[in-house]
Amino acid sequence: MLTIKRVATVVSNYQEDVSEDSQSLGCGRNCLGMCCLPVSKLPLYACKKDEDQSVDNGNVSSSDEGSPISFLNNLLLGQWEDRMSRGLFRYDVTSCETKIIPGKYGFIAQLNEGRHLKKRPTEFQIDRVLQPFDENKFNFTKVGQEEVLFRFEPSNDKKSVFFPSVPVNANLNSPSVVAINVSPIEYGHVLLIPRVLDCLPQRIDHDSFLLALHMAIEAADPFFRMGYNSLGAFATINHLHFQAYYLSVPFPVEKSPTQRILRLPDSGVMVSRLLDYPVRGLVFEGGNTLHDLSDAVADSCVFLQNNNIPFNVLIADCGKRIFLFPQCYAEKQALGEVSQELVDTQVNPAVWEISGHMVLKRRKDYDDASEEYAWRLLAEVSLSEERFQEVKAYILGAAGLLESGSEENSMKHVEKSLPKPPVASHSPSFRTEG
Repeated sequence: MLTIKRVATVVSNYQEDVSEDSQSLGCGRNCLGMCCLPVSKLPLYACKKDEDQSVDNGNVSSSDEGSPISFLNNLLLGQWEDRMSRGLFRYDVTSCETKIIPGKYGFIAQLNEGRHLKKRPTEFQIDRVLQPFDENKFNFTKVGQEEVLFRFEPSNDKKSVFFPSVPVNANLNSPSVVAINVSPIEYGHVLLIPRVLDCLPQRIDHDSFLLALHMAIEAADPFFRMGYNSLGAFATINHLHFQAYYLSVPFPVEKSPTQRILRLPDSGVMVSRLLDYPVRGLVFEGGNTLHDLSDAVADSCVFLQNNNIPFNVLIADCGKRIFLFPQCYAEKQALGEVSQELVDTQVNPAVWEISGHMVLKRRKDYDDASEEYAWRLLAEVSLSEERFQEVKAYILGAAGLLESGSEENSMKHVEKSLPKPPVASHSPSFRTEG
């Protein structure tokens, strides 16, 4: 069994061991468990469930063209700032230094020393992507409801609706919630926890991935990205969740050239591979419907999970493009194949680092950050070309994708329409009154 001694990422103020004695006294803190949530009321954002929603050439379209696009941003940022004013975060992430590393790729470096100062050491098993849910370990049912911003669930029609306070009826279905990450990486850092009371382990299923895709689309902000880390790829909580935050510069991976290689004739989903980037990965886009795009990615993730291959997922461009990265850094680290210099940085290359946002924990590493360092670190994350080709073939077979010979050698460089401010900004594009 491969193990690596790590420091857990703290995402909740209640992430601590709970003794049997304390459990026997009951909860008493208004948490997200079965003891409290079914008799609680929470705000509810019901996203539109449009069966006609389609993805045409990478653009998400819908029959409902008049819906406001900024309400979810207003709601999320307003509630997030409210929790900041109430002192629920472990540090002020808006005071963290951030810079663009000079060079071709524009890697982003952040100094976030507070993220490792209050963590407890754990023995983290990294050689099993699928592990059973363990109610005795930290999970999101132990989170206090003050950390929850709102429920996020599909509506019953083609309209998005917000309800300030709705009773939770756990007998109908387990609620999905959006909560703060109390150790944030960036402004507006939140967690999407699908069906929290079902106590699902950290493994992607088709319904949960579609929910995450809906959230990216509803936010309608290209600077709002969603990410997923599997176990073995630096997820630290074995309770199903996605992450998301705002960063007002393009990620390097979003600007990288791609080569279109495959397509799914029935659904129109297109698959490309990244070129000239340190981590080998696949890019999914297009499709006749949003459901087609979601299923193609979910099928691929399920294959990786079932075959014990760690991976990370980035949902970008308001849900128009999805990046999938099989990775092997934790395995290499456990086998002693990563240089001690990289290990000493304590950087765990998860979805944000792989995408080009380097979260550094030591002042020296931040001051000395270079494009060469970022490339070296991420190159250790990537599968070898031979292994990547094997995994790619299996992934695309699992997703039902067929080779598109006429496009096999075509090149496509993604021209971004994102604005490009000179420095990363913590200021929100939208604000609401808490």
